[in-house]
Amino acid sequence: MMDLLTFEKENQHRIQAVENSFGTAGRPLSKPGRFLMGEGRLMKQGRRKPQPKDFYLFNDLLVYGSIILNGRWHKNQKIIPLEDIQLEDMEDGVTMTNQWLLRTPSKSFFVSASSFKEKQAWMNHIEECRLNLLRENRRQPGSVFASSWIPDQATYRCMRCLGGFTGTKRRHHCRSCGFVVCNTCSKQRAVISHIHPTKKLRVCRLCYTNNEKEESGVPRPRGNSISKDPAPSNYNLNDDDDDDDDIYVLMLIMTVQNSCLFLNK
Repeated sequence: MMDLLTFEKENQHRIQAVENSFGTAGRPLSKPGRFLMGEGRLMKQGRRKPQPKDFYLFNDLLVYGSIILNGRWHKNQKIIPLEDIQLEDMEDGVTMTNQWLLRTPSKSFFVSASSFKEKQAWMNHIEECRLNLLRENRRQPGSVFASSWIPDQATYRCMRCLGGFTGTKRRHHCRSCGFVVCNTCSKQRAVISHIHPTKKLRVCRLCYTNNEKEESGVPRPRGNSISKDPAPSNYNLNDDDDDDDDIYVLMLIMTVQNSCLFLNK
């Protein structure tokens, strides 16, 4: 009984510390039945370059944010329900090794760990927590995911018209396919419901045309990636009842691998 009370108290203390690190701009994270399963620093592919982010794995959420003062403070809190996550293992890329793709309905992106062992630990723990959540709460997994953005540095030409980028001809991203395109090729706007239910987002002319055809019932054409089809979302150039007992008996047996820390059963 004392071990259980000690664990619950320490768990609440750790969650509160994470919540406080985001300051008043962050959303509350403390909730009955929520447990902090692990934390660590990963590299997240941005549109221009990889950036370090602190990630926190809960039994129902994945939270990450930008780092201030070496991890004591954070900003830009992002919260992802675990049922909305899909993981895909990836080979090493040009700018990141030990990487995998993290898909969500509103945003998909590549993350990488400092070692293959740490990568496997993260992927295994996220998937285990996700499956436990789906089983225990009878939730439905996500089925529609956003395309990952291709990083700016991956191409020097618009991936639709093939015109070169310059100081005045800037790069933009189609929110539907993730391609890097020029302004001329992405003047259209469209609602992508799994990203935002009402807001019209920048899309390339091909995705806009395909979307119009789908809405009108015309079959979508197939073809090569430059002229006809948008990129697949895994394009590898990137940006509680009885089962509660299983969680309660978690003890503070910690495994530390580089910057990665998980609580084990």
